Amino acid sequence: MSNIERSKDRLLGGRVALTQPVQGYRVAIDPVLLAATVPAKPGERVLDVGTGAGAAALCLMARIADLRVDGLEIQTVLADLARENALENRADGFTVITGDVCNSSAAIELGGYDHVLSNPPYLPASHGHPPPDAIAVLAERESSADLKAWAAFCLKATKPGGTVSMVHRFDRLDEVVSALGSGGGEIITYPLWPRRAGEGAKRVIVQLRRDVARSRRDLAGMILHAEDGGYTDTAAAVLRDGGAITF
Repeated sequence: MSNIERSKDRLLGGRVALTQPVQGYRVAIDPVLLAATVPAKPGERVLDVGTGAGAAALCLMARIADLRVDGLEIQTVLADLARENALENRADGFTVITGDVCNSSAAIELGGYDHVLSNPPYLPASHGHPPPDAIAVLAERESSADLKAWAAFCLKATKPGGTVSMVHRFDRLDEVVSALGSGGGEIITYPLWPRRAGEGAKRVIVQLRRDVARSRRDLAGMILHAEDGGYTDTAAAVLRDGGAITF
């Protein structure tokens, strides 16, 4: 394990323990909300592409029992933290693989997963000045693969009839829809609004369902914060109580 300063945090109202770096890339609510949208069933296989410290995978496994989840992570330090978090949470079905979408290793069975989820880097490689923290650079910025290549890998990993779920910046929605839509099936978009619907969404969840005819559904999404600054009841049901987001 790399000698970095770490913190021990809790997700889903304390149900998930998460050790993560103190500086640089830190888990926010995005992977928690993403995990809540995956329509997995006990016994199915799931791939978390860009698993980081394992937040999305562990939240999904806390909600649905008896899943087999592979997590793919390019950064050794984060992959090591994900393995540590798997042990602490007794997530025996969680296997962390060090690699990336351009060199994922034979351990990733392309076409073998019922569901794929991903919280990819949000920014193009050329976007502004990179942060000083090396871990944050790779977590936040596209490097060896851009968004199109990232989505193509997720599609290749998914079984016919499976789902691909991705959380991304709302201002890149058209890019995400175009990239995932190449896989056919139904595209569902689900914006995450800070306070009021239609008022400055920063994130969106896009899900491809490959078991239905090609179509698109743009849902109303979720309002995250009430006027007092706390979470809305709908958001709290997911972020604190471990509820699902059902499309």
